[in-house]
Amino acid sequence: MATNRPPFWQREQYTPYLLLLPALLTLAFVVVLPLLFSLYTSFTGYRLIRPESLWQWVGLRNYKRIFADGDFWIAFGRTIVFLTIALNLEFLLGLGIALLINRITWGQRTLRTIMMFPMMFSPILVGYQFKFVFNDNIGILNNALQSLGLSDGAIPWLVDKYLANFSIIFAEVWMSTSVFAILLLAGLFAMPRDPLEAAKVDGCNPWQVFRHITLPFLMPFVFIAMTIRSLDVARAYDIVDVMTGGGPAGRTELLWTMIARTGYDNARMGQANAMAYVSILLSIAFTYYFFTKLLAARKYMGGAD
Repeated sequence: MATNRPPFWQREQYTPYLLLLPALLTLAFVVVLPLLFSLYTSFTGYRLIRPESLWQWVGLRNYKRIFADGDFWIAFGRTIVFLTIALNLEFLLGLGIALLINRITWGQRTLRTIMMFPMMFSPILVGYQFKFVFNDNIGILNNALQSLGLSDGAIPWLVDKYLANFSIIFAEVWMSTSVFAILLLAGLFAMPRDPLEAAKVDGCNPWQVFRHITLPFLMPFVFIAMTIRSLDVARAYDIVDVMTGGGPAGRTELLWTMIARTGYDNARMGQANAMAYVSILLSIAFTYYFFTKLLAARKYMGGAD
């Protein structure tokens, strides 16, 4: 007598897949389908004000225009410079903060909590905060400099092209240095004490201990932090848009502010999506670079083959 087999959704071997199905469907609708749609539109002449242009296939025309657009490559290079300066400053400041907090024996938990405050703020809020700090007329910084007699007039922090870039980098570093500090402090807590004690017994000075023991041990944590932050900084938009809007005259425009302006202000969504896919290469390049450095640091410390 043949036995009735239960439906496949009631069979034990299919249970893990059925449990994963809601998450997979969510990822498909939230991530995969929008990516495929944006990739398709990058090969079309899609304009927001002309919905019928969604079906206007133009092939590689958008990409050819990007590669021939000098403004795009200027923004591309400015993004790389912005990312490089911001990451290095965040690393140096975060390392200094982590080393200082690691040496404190009283109130360390309170300092760790305070250290996390800047990264809790929204980038838009940070942008508005520093927009008013660096404001020419009512900014706190200009008023303080004039009150102290250090400046005769208002300094155009957000108008001068060099000072505007400095102001944006300052805001970005203020907001995100704590990411490096927290990860490096975790590395210091995890560091074994035996090598440090042995180095002191051998007569090593503090610089030699830091250079040859502490820093190599922290390098995997450094590259993890740089991988995370490189993805964030490469997509920097909120702070730049709020503080300068890409001005003056496009001198602070980064990739994602240019993409937003092209897609929403100029309504050329097809070209904007093509820019976005080209800029993804920047994120992939930095991620790959820091990941290889992470593997090399782990291998140097004996943590990976």
